[in-house]
Amino acid sequence: MSSAPSQEGRLSRATLSEVALLADVSISTVSKVLNGRAGVSTETRARIEALLQDRYNRRAPKRPVAPLLDVLCYEIDSPFASEVLASIELIARGRRIGMVLTGATEQHLPEQSWVDDVLERQPLGVVLVACVLPAKDKQRLRSRNIPLVMVDPAGAPAPDVPSIGSADWNGGYLATRHLLDLGHRRIGIITGPDDMLASTARLSGYRAALDSAGLPVDGELIRPGEFHHRDGLAEGRALLSLRNRPTAIFASSDLYALGVYEAARSLGFAIPGDLSVVGYDDLRIAQWAGPPLTTIHVPLVAMAEQAVHLIMRLRDEPELAFSRIDIDTTLVVRESTAPLRPTRRQSSAKVSNR
Repeated sequence: MSSAPSQEGRLSRATLSEVALLADVSISTVSKVLNGRAGVSTETRARIEALLQDRYNRRAPKRPVAPLLDVLCYEIDSPFASEVLASIELIARGRRIGMVLTGATEQHLPEQSWVDDVLERQPLGVVLVACVLPAKDKQRLRSRNIPLVMVDPAGAPAPDVPSIGSADWNGGYLATRHLLDLGHRRIGIITGPDDMLASTARLSGYRAALDSAGLPVDGELIRPGEFHHRDGLAEGRALLSLRNRPTAIFASSDLYALGVYEAARSLGFAIPGDLSVVGYDDLRIAQWAGPPLTTIHVPLVAMAEQAVHLIMRLRDEPELAFSRIDIDTTLVVRESTAPLRPTRRQSSAKVSNR
């Protein structure tokens, strides 16, 4: 199978020569910038990118009637991603914008040929959902005046790319405070990956709520995960098998919470009679769980709306300065939480002879 044509192959030799002459560099240097390769100083690269963008804008054909958004998404088959993508599509469709969806690798990265395909399509912009983009790919998009926005970014958000997220610290605090107000004092948490801002912020909110109640943080009650159902099941069983088990669990994703439900059932614990559970995200499945799940509502539609709106602004104002926009989270109380029953025996002894 033949490889995608190089970016310089889409520009005439005369155009490359013209840019090289104006920038006072060699054609090979222009080629390096065009294809995102290293070996060019920051100042020279910026000068060449500006000239390339100017030439491209002059020769670019008129945009088709149905403009596009390119969306790169991690784990597109997950319930969380499905709801994010549905929200982006809804907002884009309302503006008569189409959407091209591509799945990312397990490392949250695009396939090697992805950026070539994006440059061929020339979309209105690119939205990354729980993904990261190598610096060379970002440079190539910028050289074509294609704006880039991150939604729920993986890892710490890059300072040079606008990102849309939710108020995760506040969400972690609200979830834990709700359980404290119900009288619970042994509150477990299942966290996300250490390198994701969302998971560390939720954990920080949990710690702050305990501190506000004058309670120490017990490391035995903090369990790691990767935001998958299987982690909620495994870590839920581990927490409920402790000799001094928690009476409540803050599962920092709804998928975790459903795993905790399964763990509780397998060990003979009733929700909320023996165990209160709070999730995070407020996916549609949260209200269909048995019992319906108390959770932190993440405003996915509002996040999608901000992302599309920002793409359109950046098209017209490429120098617009944005860093990160956090949208408020709220607590949705359903039937998976209840006041602590102090007279009830709080032990792990629903499993035999521990």
